[in-house]
Amino acid sequence: MPSAPEAADGALIECESLVRIYQTGPVEVQALQGLDLVVERGEMVAVVGASGSGKSTLLSILAGTDAPTAGRARVGRWDLLAMSRADRVRYRRHTVGFVRQQTASNLISYLSAEQMVDLPMAVAGVPARERRERSGELLEALGVGDCAKRRPGQLSGGQQQRVAIAVAMANRPQVLLADEPTGELDTATSAEVFGGLRDVNRDLGVTVVVVTHDPAVSGQVERTVAIRDGRTSSEVLRRTTTADDGGTHVIAEEYAVMDRAGRIQVPRDYREALALTRRVRLALEPDHITIRPDA
Repeated sequence: MPSAPEAADGALIECESLVRIYQTGPVEVQALQGLDLVVERGEMVAVVGASGSGKSTLLSILAGTDAPTAGRARVGRWDLLAMSRADRVRYRRHTVGFVRQQTASNLISYLSAEQMVDLPMAVAGVPARERRERSGELLEALGVGDCAKRRPGQLSGGQQQRVAIAVAMANRPQVLLADEPTGELDTATSAEVFGGLRDVNRDLGVTVVVVTHDPAVSGQVERTVAIRDGRTSSEVLRRTTTADDGGTHVIAEEYAVMDRAGRIQVPRDYREALALTRRVRLALEPDHITIRPDA
């Protein structure tokens, strides 16, 4: 079974120089152009970017529903570039859970909530008694225990997405992937669904990667990764500090991401403010590097 050695630093997800090229006739489209990403075990990370930046392609690769063209991608012991078809089935069944934006794509209209959570476990061969216990525990943990007997048409949008999270968690995955899980919901309901993702991350220790365009969602995680033109361009790290009066507040700091070749993407507003174009002047100072316009 293809695998890669576990990373010593505790990283669960590692992508290095990841490339994904789609070809339609003579036209090639590079969705990912050398993307680098590391996610530590137990982290909750938001991935943001403009439409077409490559964030959903990244999530599809991590979910095992798409294969990278080149580079390196590892989730746990799995090498995503070297898996057979049977390996992909095992990987998708036991290592990752997936929640889609469209609620109708996550659920089966003629099954009740408990039946939908039960289904992936039944396919995986989990004994019936364990399935019943696990289904009840997950639905209760996500605040929809009273919806166990209801079908999707009898649930609100927020309840549907929380049931979808329970379904994705049924086989105890290491990673939960969510693609715009609050995209079809109002602000209050989005907060409830995001709370469910945060609960499974905190209480069940599951690593969570959320693709989102919602600032209210990305602003609530400790780390937000921005993708631009198929590459990771910057990260925002958040930490909570306590003031002298005992009050707490969140400090957010933005960092440029440098790949192994030393390349970084300078934010557009920085480039425009200093009229940085094709060439820039670099100077090595004792404790930093300066970038100046070529003028």
